[in-house]
Amino acid sequence: MAQKVLVVEDEPSLLETLAYNLSRQGYKVYQAKTGNEALDVARKKQPDLIVLDIMLPGIDGLEVCRILRQEMSAPILMLTARDDVVDKVVGLEVGADDYLTKPFSMRELLARVKALLRRERLVREAVTAEIDEQRAGDIDQEERLIQEKPLIFDDLIIDLARREVRLRDKVLHLKPKEYELLLFLARNRGIALSRDLILDRVWGWEHDAGSRTVDVHVRWLREKIEKKPSKAKRIVTVRGTGYRFEG
Repeated sequence: MAQKVLVVEDEPSLLETLAYNLSRQGYKVYQAKTGNEALDVARKKQPDLIVLDIMLPGIDGLEVCRILRQEMSAPILMLTARDDVVDKVVGLEVGADDYLTKPFSMRELLARVKALLRRERLVREAVTAEIDEQRAGDIDQEERLIQEKPLIFDDLIIDLARREVRLRDKVLHLKPKEYELLLFLARNRGIALSRDLILDRVWGWEHDAGSRTVDVHVRWLREKIEKKPSKAKRIVTVRGTGYRFEG
């Protein structure tokens, strides 16, 4: 089945060019010209990847990115008309996975799209392989049942068997890395964990992402599981070290 790509761009000629070239690569392409249209199409079609321009009429690309990141885990490639560090940093902080500055070569864009989709596939395969390896380990049935029991912290439940997180009986939409980060923190409850250790255990082969990645993902998690993200009680900052999960 062809992978689905949503292209969000308000310039008709560029939108048509992007759609045409992505289609030639075998992708199923959906199009949107405004922020509101992008949200509507993304929710209906559930794309595997989103190419998203920052400058859009109505809701801009940064806001669209922030909203979609809370609802789905599809990689987001941001397009910006300016080589502005602020735009790039803000884009990454609200959930973008990569960015490309206009003007760009079509070859580079196609390469970025392919790389993002490949990275997402490798992450999912790695997580699946890790789960399979754990289940195939030489442990007896009782230990396996204990291992798969949900982790419960008052109204926050991490269901390992379903790979699902619920808060006050509502299922949270977490990106794969958000889930893995929360699970790692929860399994080490009460222990101060350094950013480097978290980066190594959660990101592994993506270790070159940098410790800033940990801070950004913790911020996203706090927005979803904390009553007051600015005064976090579950994921506590350990000054000069990293973070500690209190449950």
